[in-house]
Amino acid sequence: MADAVSIFMSIGLSEQKAKETLKNEALSSTLKKAIDQVHRLLGSASIDKTAGTLLYNMVTRLKDLNRLSFLTEYIITRKITSELQLSAALDFIKSHPQKNLDRLEFEAACGVGVMVTPEQIEDAVELIIRKHKDQLLAERYRFNMGILMGEARTALKWADGKMVKNEVDMQVLHFLGPKTEADLEKKPKRDRSNLEPKLFLHKIYFLFVGEANTEGKSLMEQLRGEALKFHKPGENYKTEGYVVTSNTMNLLKKHLEETGGQVRSRFPPEPNGILHIGHAKAINFNFGFAKANNGICFLRYDDTNPEKEEEKYFTAIKEMVEWLGYKPYAVTHASDHFQLLYDLAVDLIRRGHAYVCHQRGEELKGHNVPPSPWRERPVEESLLLFDRMRKGMFAEGEVTLRMKMVMEDGKMDPVAYRIKYTPHHRTGDTWCIYPTYDYTHCLCDSIENITHSLCTKEFQSRRSSYFWLCNALDLYCPVQWEYGRLNLTYTVVSKRKIIKLVETGIVRDWDDPRLFTLTALRRRGFPSQAINNFCARVGVTVAQTTMEPHLLEACVREALNDTAPRAMAILEPLKVTITNLPTNKEVRVPDFPANEAKGSHVVPFSKTIFIEQSDFREVMEKGYKRLTSDQPVGLRHAGYVISQNGSMCELEVTCASSDSVEKPKAFIHWVSDPLRCEVRMYERLFLHKNPEDPAEVPAGFLSDINPNSLTVIESALVDRSVGKAKVFEKFQFERVGYFSLDPDSTSEKLVFNRTVTLKEDPGKM
Repeated sequence: MADAVSIFMSIGLSEQKAKETLKNEALSSTLKKAIDQVHRLLGSASIDKTAGTLLYNMVTRLKDLNRLSFLTEYIITRKITSELQLSAALDFIKSHPQKNLDRLEFEAACGVGVMVTPEQIEDAVELIIRKHKDQLLAERYRFNMGILMGEARTALKWADGKMVKNEVDMQVLHFLGPKTEADLEKKPKRDRSNLEPKLFLHKIYFLFVGEANTEGKSLMEQLRGEALKFHKPGENYKTEGYVVTSNTMNLLKKHLEETGGQVRSRFPPEPNGILHIGHAKAINFNFGFAKANNGICFLRYDDTNPEKEEEKYFTAIKEMVEWLGYKPYAVTHASDHFQLLYDLAVDLIRRGHAYVCHQRGEELKGHNVPPSPWRERPVEESLLLFDRMRKGMFAEGEVTLRMKMVMEDGKMDPVAYRIKYTPHHRTGDTWCIYPTYDYTHCLCDSIENITHSLCTKEFQSRRSSYFWLCNALDLYCPVQWEYGRLNLTYTVVSKRKIIKLVETGIVRDWDDPRLFTLTALRRRGFPSQAINNFCARVGVTVAQTTMEPHLLEACVREALNDTAPRAMAILEPLKVTITNLPTNKEVRVPDFPANEAKGSHVVPFSKTIFIEQSDFREVMEKGYKRLTSDQPVGLRHAGYVISQNGSMCELEVTCASSDSVEKPKAFIHWVSDPLRCEVRMYERLFLHKNPEDPAEVPAGFLSDINPNSLTVIESALVDRSVGKAKVFEKFQFERVGYFSLDPDSTSEKLVFNRTVTLKEDPGKM
C-alpha cells in the first residue's frame, strides 16, 4: 500500500487523496496504468502538478478505458494543458465511439495548439464593450458584467479565463471611470405591491404572516396562534382549495367530538436512513407548532417499504427527536393500520375509484405514462385480482392497484399498492402487498385525526390527491400545509449519497462529524439548543432556504459560550522547564471566567509545563506578542510571568509573580502533569458550495472531497480537569476552540472532536 501511495503522490496527489483513491479498486487500477504510461514516455523525469491534476481528473471521468492511453499521451506531451481542453476532449470521445479517431478533428475540437494572444483578448473584449456601450453608460456598474464575460468566453473559447476577466475589468474601468458614490448606493428594491400574486395548484398560495419579520422571535412566537394563516381545528373548510362534500360538516363535527378541538400534528419520517439538518426544521415545525398551540404531535414511522427499513433507523429517529427536546404524544407506525388500509382499498375498488393494473414498473415511471388498458375493468374483477395479490399469487411487479385520479403535476392514476416479497420489520410475512406514500399518508392522517398535516413544498403537487382520496372514501379530511425545505451548502444529505460516502471509506458512518446528519452533529458536539435556535433564525418560510454552515456554527458558539466549561489543552506541545519555581502548587481555574460564581476546577502547576509551539519564537517578529528571548509572557490563571533563558529543544524559563513585574503583552495557556489525548480537527467535507451541481462539480460529488477535512492529532495534552468527562460532554479549550468528548474514548485515552473554532473563519463566509 505504501508503494501505491508513493506512486500516486508522484503526480501531485496529497497523501490523504492518494489513500482515498486506493479505496476505489477500479480507479486505482486505471490510474496506475496511466502513470505507467507516463513513466514510459518521460523516463525518470517527473510530471508537473498541473499535468498530474489533469491526469487524475481524466482517469476519474473517462468512461471508455480504451482511450486511456490516447488521452494520457496528449496530457503528458502538453497538448492538453487545461481543464477546459480536457472537458472538450472527453466530450469528443464520448460522441465519437468509433475505433479510429480522426486526430485532426479531435485536436480542433479541444483546442490543441491554439494560442490566444493578449492582443486577441484585448480586441475581442473591446468589440463586446462597444456592442453594449449604451446600456453600460446608462446602468454603469449595475450592468450585469456576467454578460460581458459570457460573450468573451464564447469568442475566446481557449483563452485563459483569468486573463479574459482581467481584460474585461480593465476595459470597463477605462470606459466608465472609477465608481462614484451613486454607483456604490444599493439598488432600490422593485415595488412589488401591484404585482399579481403567483398562483399555485388551483390558486392555492400560502404566505405565513410575518415571514419576513422573524428576526428576534423565538420559534414558539412564530408558530403561536394567529402568527400563521392556518385554519382553526374543525374549520378545515375555510382553507382555500379545500374540497367540501355533502358529508364534510358531519365528519368535521365527529372529528371535533373526538379531539375536543385540540391541535394535532405529526412528524412522519421513513425509517430507512438517519435524520439530517433539514429534518431538524421539520421536527421543530411539527412538534413546535403543536406545543405552541397547546396541542399534541405524533411521531409516525412511514414504514411501508420493508426492503430498506432497519431497527437502527427506528431507534435513531426517536432518539434524535428527543435529543432536540421534544416528546411525542405517541409513537405510531403506518403498519399499525395495514389491515384497515387494506379494507379501505377494497372499499375504494367497490366505489369504482381503483383498479388492478398489469402495466409494468418501467411503464409507470415518469409523467407521460400511457393510459392503462385495464382502467375500466369491472369492479368484481379488480376485487378478485386484488385478493389474489394479497394471497401472493402474482410475482413482484406483475400487477399493482392504481387509483383513478390525475395529480396536479399531470401524473395519472398513481399506484396505491404494489407487491413486495420481503418480510416486514414489524409484521413479518403477514403481508406481501404494501401501500404507497400517495395512498397511505393522508389516510393515516385521517385515522389519527390530524388537524394540520405539515410537509415540505415538494409534496404540494400531492395536495389534491390528498383531498381526493379522503373524500373518495368519505373520511375525515385534514388540511395539508406546505413549508420550505432547509438546505445547507458544502454538504450532501441524500441517503443514497451518504451511503456511497460510507461505502467508499470517505466517512466512517452516518455519524461521521463531517456530515450534517443529526447524529453526526451531536457527535461533533453541536448542542441541540443551537440547532433549534438555528431553525428559529431561519424562520417559518414558504420558500426553500439554503444556508451557509457558518450561520449554524454561529448558533453553536453562542450556545457553547454559556454552557461549555473552560479547560486548557495543548495541541502541539513544547516542553518548558521553570528553573526557579519554588515548589509545585495547584492553581484554581474558573469554569466560566466571565462568571466565576458558576464554578471552578483545580489543575497542578509544577516546574515542567507544556505550551503551544506557536506561542514561542526564537527570533522576535514584528507584531508578535508571545514568548521570545526578549519578551516575557503571562501564564493564564497561574499568576506568573515567564521569561526565556534556554533553547528550543527544551525551553528553560524563569518565573516571577505577575504582581512584581510589568504586565506582559499577552497571556498564554499551558498544562502541567497533563493527560494525553487524541484530537480530531474537522473542516468542510466538500470543496465547493454545491457538490451535487454538475455545473459546479462536473465529475460528481465524490470528486469534490476536501483532502484536509480531517486532521488527527494523536499526542495532544489536556489538563486533568476533563479526566472524568462523559461522552458528548463539551468544553472550551482556552484559546483553541470548542471540543466534545467522542464515543471512541476509553479510560486509557480520551478522544476529543473539535466542534467549532472560537471565532468564525472569515474565509468561510
